[in-house]
Amino acid sequence: MELDLAGKTALITGASRGIGLEIARTLAAEGARVIGGARTVSDALRETTPYVLSVDLATEGGPAELVDYALAELGGIDILVNNLGFPYTRPGGFLSVDDKGWQESLTMNLLTAVRTTRAALPSIIERQGSIVNLGSTNARSPVPVVVDYSAAKAALLNLGKGLAEEFGPRGVRVNTVAAGPVMTDAWTGPGGIADTIAGQSGLSRDEVLAQVPQMLGSSTGHTTTAAELAALVAFVASRKAPNANGAEFVVDGGFLKTV
Repeated sequence: MELDLAGKTALITGASRGIGLEIARTLAAEGARVIGGARTVSDALRETTPYVLSVDLATEGGPAELVDYALAELGGIDILVNNLGFPYTRPGGFLSVDDKGWQESLTMNLLTAVRTTRAALPSIIERQGSIVNLGSTNARSPVPVVVDYSAAKAALLNLGKGLAEEFGPRGVRVNTVAAGPVMTDAWTGPGGIADTIAGQSGLSRDEVLAQVPQMLGSSTGHTTTAAELAALVAFVASRKAPNANGAEFVVDGGFLKTV
């Protein structure tokens, strides 16, 4: 499907690898001018777009720095993808997470989106653009091992609906794309979710990864790829569904069973 994104400017947080990198590649392939921000800029991101900035988005001023760079380089922002996030694993559950842990998770998974959106909104309003927040099924189905991440993603979902209500009348669409497990470093990397589950279950990392669809009750038997998720983000960001606003689009293989 032609998404009519040629010439549009898209800003992506956490764009150096995983889901963010795939979103950058997909939007670039659709003709968008992509600005990618990340603490460490990867070679793969530099190959995708010349507009990259090494910036720590977890700092108070980092998001505004990235937005200022985008405005200086390309003059405005049509699409904002708040992709940055990380599910810190908590094998000890709720009682193992102190205030520092909560602040770390809320900053990474909520406040970065708040700050980037606040800085980018004037330009997005001017261009009647769109915002896509990367959510998680954990917002609706929390588990103890990511208790703080789940709470932050629930807040992000609520934020998206609030922004859609406030800025929809001004031509801005705000939606959430919520994923179940996606095979990125958060799952497969050393110390990631698969390793945590393996340590609790006695299985190997490879055994855990092979059983993820069954463990999570997926009806497809398939684990989502970053490319699949990026394709949906690109569609939602485009104007092919102009009346989709304040919506949550879920890609989880049927993991969520609630109505």
